[in-house]
Amino acid sequence: MGKIRIKNFGPIKEGYQEDDGWIDIKKVTVFIGNQGSGKSVVAKLISTFSWLEKALTRGDYDKKHFERKNKLQNQYLTYHRLENYFSKNDDTVIDYRGHSFHFHLENGNLFIEDARNGEYPLPQVMYVPADRNFIANVRTPKALKQITPSLSELVTELINAGVAMKGPMALPINDDVYVEYNKLNDIFYIKGKDYRINLSEASSGYQSIVPLFLTSWYLSDSVRKHSENVKEPMSSEERERFRKRFKEINENSSLTEELKRIAISELGKGFIKTAFINIVEEPEQNLYPSSQRGMLNSLLGFNNINPGNKLILTTHSPYLINYLTLAVKANNIYDMLGEKNYSLSDPEFSHVNEIVPMSSTVKPNTLAIYELDEKTGTIKKLSDYKGLPSDENKLNYSLEDSNELFAQLLEIQQGL
Repeated sequence: MGKIRIKNFGPIKEGYQEDDGWIDIKKVTVFIGNQGSGKSVVAKLISTFSWLEKALTRGDYDKKHFERKNKLQNQYLTYHRLENYFSKNDDTVIDYRGHSFHFHLENGNLFIEDARNGEYPLPQVMYVPADRNFIANVRTPKALKQITPSLSELVTELINAGVAMKGPMALPINDDVYVEYNKLNDIFYIKGKDYRINLSEASSGYQSIVPLFLTSWYLSDSVRKHSENVKEPMSSEERERFRKRFKEINENSSLTEELKRIAISELGKGFIKTAFINIVEEPEQNLYPSSQRGMLNSLLGFNNINPGNKLILTTHSPYLINYLTLAVKANNIYDMLGEKNYSLSDPEFSHVNEIVPMSSTVKPNTLAIYELDEKTGTIKKLSDYKGLPSDENKLNYSLEDSNELFAQLLEIQQGL
């Protein structure tokens, strides 16, 4: 389990108020809060440092490369466009403790500690941005000059997913709705019982869920296959060959940054990845509540495929928090059924499975939900009751506020 601590970076001021500021990055980690509170900032920093740790562990670079003055700010934080979030008072502090490396950033200087102990699951790191709907009208990353790197990478992996599809795939929303990919024309289609339309013609909900669902399926399945085929880690000779080839690509001035990323990505396939870190902004985007539930269950199912997988979400949806509560409760009931020697064919199992599939449950100690406050720049962890997320959070308070406002309108009406 990784940890991160953030102070005076963008909208985040004092940061997390417990455990000396350390935020636990668990198997399922969720950030909620108003616009501008810093949810995506935390998620993007986790994405950045997860990649840096992977690059160091894999041998792409040595520590000195990343520790150069302003290297992090001017090169690697630009991927998520965080380079201008540093405090003008030079009091930004960011700490990240991974499985194999620890990072400490202060006064613009990055210090890295090698903490390898042989237990690092090499991850596939994916950041799914909130503007993913946009790619329904983009066939390739080159179609737009100003496309963000994270969106460009999502387009690339979406196409890879399409190529890997064996035929139409059922979407986890509505009934009998499928997505299919025409490899010849590089077009995704939404297919129902009596219609077939281009993804660009589909509703915003389909445009949101297709790239999220397909890339999550494709990358989690790729990691699963890699893990099953693991025989032994790379030898020192193989690692050195990789390092030299990586350096050749990175120092090739005739290649654009985009071509370098593609070449390095292809080269990286030579390493066996055994974990999938799936970081998703607003997975509920443009989705009806029941569709949010289906989408969340699919993401949790992909997350549960490998022990090292992690799912990190930013959300404004109270429904997602409630559905996570269902996933934790279902896990507890499945455990009880197992202890009482119920079989999978018993109706009790089937009934629970209809509510939450067994593959989509969440163990209480593997879930953490953090609430960010845009006014104070602070972060707090939601309390729980026997592992179930607390109802006392701002998303639920917003629902209560509407009821209170309606009651006030009734009082005004009665006084007329």
